[in-house]
Amino acid sequence: MNCLEVKKLRSGYGSRNVLFDVSLSVGAGKVVGIVGPNGHGKTTLLKTISGLITASDGDIRFKGSSIRGRSPHDIARLGVSHVPQGDLLFPQMTVWENLMMGAFRESDPTTTKRRLDLAVRLFPKLTQLEKKVVRSLSGGERRMVGIGRGLMAAADLIMIDEPSLGLAPLVIDQVYAAINEIRAAGVSVLLVEENPERAASMADYLYLVDNGSVKWQGDQEAFKSAGRELIQTYLGS
Repeated sequence: MNCLEVKKLRSGYGSRNVLFDVSLSVGAGKVVGIVGPNGHGKTTLLKTISGLITASDGDIRFKGSSIRGRSPHDIARLGVSHVPQGDLLFPQMTVWENLMMGAFRESDPTTTKRRLDLAVRLFPKLTQLEKKVVRSLSGGERRMVGIGRGLMAAADLIMIDEPSLGLAPLVIDQVYAAINEIRAAGVSVLLVEENPERAASMADYLYLVDNGSVKWQGDQEAFKSAGRELIQTYLGS
């Protein structure tokens, strides 16, 4: 059974639709990449899945049950974690406090510690940073905290919006190595990425979204065959 299924989804802002009949699926323990031009619906898709935007049509099913129309905190409690573009951390709080906010619904301290151990194993630098106020961190450090906070929610699906945006190549490599370990731990990942070739190097399956619709989909091998043509047609470079 797929972890996530999106069927003929339409959503947007007010009376203006941004997504038009988008369908996709994420298998259990798989990484699925969403690529496409900026401003064409990728972030809107993640926000709709996590309940921040209400769909106007279609369905969203998580582990077999519809979550369309449910509140963001209900969807998070069910096991969907959303790491937004820019991370949206609490800037006046410490790294440790931000991480703990990801586990605010968990009452079992043993479970919380196990999740924290995973976040620190993926990003060892978090141990050094735990007492630092988030506003003092670099972009790469904030990204580590953002993904770490997402892991603290014990998600079965973690959605990460633009993990490489604005980061140095070395930090991008660290982030992607962590995403690979997240998959190895059995967590499904839905990844929005500005760099299609980077996404293709990691994802088991890819969707190209343009003007709010899925224009292409395929696995790594299919992307290798059509990748350059796709990039030139939809991304202009």
